[in-house]
Order: sequence, then structure tokens, then C-alpha cells
Amino acid sequence: MSQMQVYKAKENNVKVIGRTHYCNNVLWLALSGGGVEFSFRGTKAVITLMGDAVASTGNNLARIGISVNGKRMIDDQVDQPLKTYTVFESDTEQDVTVRITKLSEAAMSTVGIQEIAVDAADGIKPTPPKVHTIEFIGDSITCGYGVDDEHELHSFSTATEDVTKAYAYLTAEQLEADYSMVSYSGYGIITGYTENDEKLLTHLLPDYYEKVGKSEGKFDDCLLPQDVPWDFSKFTPDIIVINLGTNDDSYTQEDKSKQTEYAEKYVEFLKMVRRNNSRSLILCTLGIMGDRLYPFVEQVVKQYTQGTGDSNISTMKFDVQLAADGYAADFHPSQATHCKAAEKLTAHIRGLLKW
Repeated sequence: MSQMQVYKAKENNVKVIGRTHYCNNVLWLALSGGGVEFSFRGTKAVITLMGDAVASTGNNLARIGISVNGKRMIDDQVDQPLKTYTVFESDTEQDVTVRITKLSEAAMSTVGIQEIAVDAADGIKPTPPKVHTIEFIGDSITCGYGVDDEHELHSFSTATEDVTKAYAYLTAEQLEADYSMVSYSGYGIITGYTENDEKLLTHLLPDYYEKVGKSEGKFDDCLLPQDVPWDFSKFTPDIIVINLGTNDDSYTQEDKSKQTEYAEKYVEFLKMVRRNNSRSLILCTLGIMGDRLYPFVEQVVKQYTQGTGDSNISTMKFDVQLAADGYAADFHPSQATHCKAAEKLTAHIRGLLKW
């Protein structure tokens, strides 16, 4: 008779990936790419996830991926209060590494890791930390918006969003780095994405950078992620990659005064990022869905360095996506475009940091 041992997703049991929050004995995930990883030697693993109030609505549910030894075994949307998955089962003991990843973004829904049960004599342990660390700050491109729906006229759904196919995650994999993502579709520095020349002030990334997340879905149906300050001592990135401006461009267009306002507010945001990350190299990027604001990104970094004396910062321009590489939903980058962007960013970071 096998004996299942039950664990909570706490740091002595699992490696925590990205910004998470432990609430009432459950580890909650909001942001894209958040999750845990652990290993064990045994014959069975069962994971129980907890949905938020959004789970019962059927609308933009949290999408999760669970991989075993690097192969995705579960790809699901959490549509009930508790959902249990047998992720591994074998007649013989094996060495197993399990990773649970939130594939969809924070704004629509959250998900909790209720418990991990294994049949393993020595229980579970966190996988070791990687040598390097990266934080990504971005928008829909970083989230992998629509990447599983390569039809440019289709619209957004968490069901077709997969952060593991986006340039940021791919870059972290190629660099063998632990990562944290702070990304929200439609968000910008001075405005969210807009089609009516009016600023969308509810969608400003700087407003939520110092929070665990921002979501409609409450942790344990009682706590909004935006009400929880993030503890920056929990993750110290060697490099912070910022990719913001694509949504601002919907408002600034060719208007120099609006573009200048973007630049001024971006400088202020960099000061916030630096306040919380004293030693990280900051890399400001733009260009995958258009590069009109890129000269202002370069100007921002010059102004920031002149004003603060902080030169641990630089810029990189992504190549604009090509129609030949296809598009995902709402003309977002296709998998082919994300792969190209990851190659460029990986090579650039290797050059900067000698990794």
C-alpha cells in the first residue's frame, strides 16, 4: 500500500518562481509565468489547485501548465473551486521534476496551489536556483498574448495566451536564468492602449510595479493582489528588461508633446525601478510591434543617466515583426516572431553581462 505525503507550496518544499503570495495556506499566482518547481524520487504526484471567483464564470479563466521532466503534461483552464491533477504515475521509482506555471496573465484571474501530494520516500524538495536572474517588465508582448491563436483578426482570450512561448520566457530559458515577470496586456507608462485619443489611466504599469499583481481575481476570494506590496528582497535580478511603449504609442502617435510626456514619465518610472533594485542592470527595449517611440526610449536613458549619475542602464531595439512571420490574435507577435526576438535579446544580454 503506497503512502502519499502531502505538502504545501512553501519555500522549503518548492522553488518559487515569480511574484506569488501565500494566503491561508495556499500559494497564489497572479502574474504571467508565476509558479513553482520541485523534484522528488518516487512513483506518483498529484497536484490540487484552487480557483478564484472568476473560475465559476467561464470568462477569461486562469490557464495553467504543469510539466514533468520538461514535458507539458497538463494544460488547462481552472474552471472550478478545486481541481486535482495526477501529473505523474509509474510502477517504478523515478527521478521527477515538476513545474507548475501560470500561462495566462494577472489582470483577468488568479490561481492557488492548494497542495502537492507525492508517493516518495524522501518527499519533495525545491529545484536548485539558477546562476542568473532576470526580471521582465512589459505588456501583452511579454505575456504571450494570442500566441496560440495565429489569426490576426481574432481577439484576446486567456485560453490562447501562453507566456512560455513568448520572447521573455524563451530568453530566460536560453540564458538558464530564474525569472520574474511583471506584464499586463494593454498597459503603458502614461496610458493604456487607446483608440479614441483619450488616455486610459487605469492601465499604467508604474501604478502596480510595487505590488504582487493586479487582478479582478482575489486570492482566496478575499484579497486583491494590488493590495499586497511586493517584497523586493525576495528576488534580486541581475538584469531588468523593460519593454513598454507599444500601448503608449496608440495615444502619442506623431505628437511630439505627447511623446515628450511619455519620456518624462518613463524617467520617473526608472527611478522607481532603481529604488527597488539597487544593483540590477536595466535594459530598456522596444520595437516588436512598432518602433516609433524608440528614439524617445534612447532619450529617456540619456536623461535618466544625466539626472541621476546612474549609468548601469542601456537600450536595445527589437526588430519590428514581419508579415512573412505571421501574426497572432490582434496582430500580436507569432511564435516565429517571439523566437527571433528571444534570439536577439539573448545574444544582447550575453554581450552585456558576459554570460
